[in-house]
Amino acid sequence: MPNNRVETQGTDEIDLIALARGLWGQKLLILAVTLLVAVGAAAYAYLSKPVYQAQLFIMPPTQNGIAELNYGRGKSTELEPYSIKHVYDVFARNLQGESLRQTFFNEVYLPSLDESERKGALDRLYERFSRELVIKGPGKDTPDRYSVTVQGGDPVRATEWAKAYVARASEAAESELIKNVTAEAAVRARNLEQRIVGLRETAQRIREDRIQQLREALKIAEAIGLTGPSINSTAAVDITVETGNKMDYQRGSKALAAEVKALESRASDDAFISDLRSLQMRYSFYRKLNIDPESISVYRQDGSVEVPQSPIKPRKAFILLLGIIAGGMLGSFIALIRFSVIRSKEQKLKS
Repeated sequence: MPNNRVETQGTDEIDLIALARGLWGQKLLILAVTLLVAVGAAAYAYLSKPVYQAQLFIMPPTQNGIAELNYGRGKSTELEPYSIKHVYDVFARNLQGESLRQTFFNEVYLPSLDESERKGALDRLYERFSRELVIKGPGKDTPDRYSVTVQGGDPVRATEWAKAYVARASEAAESELIKNVTAEAAVRARNLEQRIVGLRETAQRIREDRIQQLREALKIAEAIGLTGPSINSTAAVDITVETGNKMDYQRGSKALAAEVKALESRASDDAFISDLRSLQMRYSFYRKLNIDPESISVYRQDGSVEVPQSPIKPRKAFILLLGIIAGGMLGSFIALIRFSVIRSKEQKLKS
């Protein structure tokens, strides 16, 4: 048994030596295959279209950036001011919205393709577009930062697309916020208008009631021949819309007739309505409220966006190295098979 183990080990050593010699004898074949694969990899790396990547980072806006939205809002107006988080959430929702992506695909991406490329299936083109334009949300280290990444063969166009996409999201968010502000202001103005109309109608009815009271008092005064104030009367002339007292006739027919004439000829009761002017000012403010989009900033760009100078694909050095390794392995495999075939034929001839 020991002799058999020694013989087996010796045979294995002889086979390994023979194998090494056989592979070395085919070094030109291995080198040729390696060179061929490496040349193919190099051709692929240098002839493939380069792909550039533009990236834009986004942060929440500042308080100053949303100040225009909060104009006229606060505790005194019963309208809650917008917070930075609320404004940024609206922007983020538009940034990640499918409607904006589809609009950008139809209006920007498709027109940029060649006629032959546009003839392909839309779902495949949209899938390709989704790979080239990627929106990434906040991470653990940056809980408020979003990123927009655009890949393409033209570095300038990739940069412009990243900026344009964010600008469109910003416009959509601003439009949504402005509509909300103006809608709330319109509702507030309508409520104030109803209050003003109600106060005017109430004042008119009170004035009409007062005129009726004075007319009855005038009849009494004329019936008893009282033209001037009674000596015992303490009633003073009060040409208002307030309710009079039951002893108005003691003021005399002249005073009563003058007050009736003044009340009947009054063009407006506005001057005698309490708090009307403040309501009118608030109504005018909300009715004329206008938000300037140029004064709003719903996001803040984190850093500058430079045109990429180096492509991210293809990685030429890596592809070339991979080609050399793959070529060497393929050449060795072919040489091993060739060695096995030759060795098998030699053993058959010996037998």
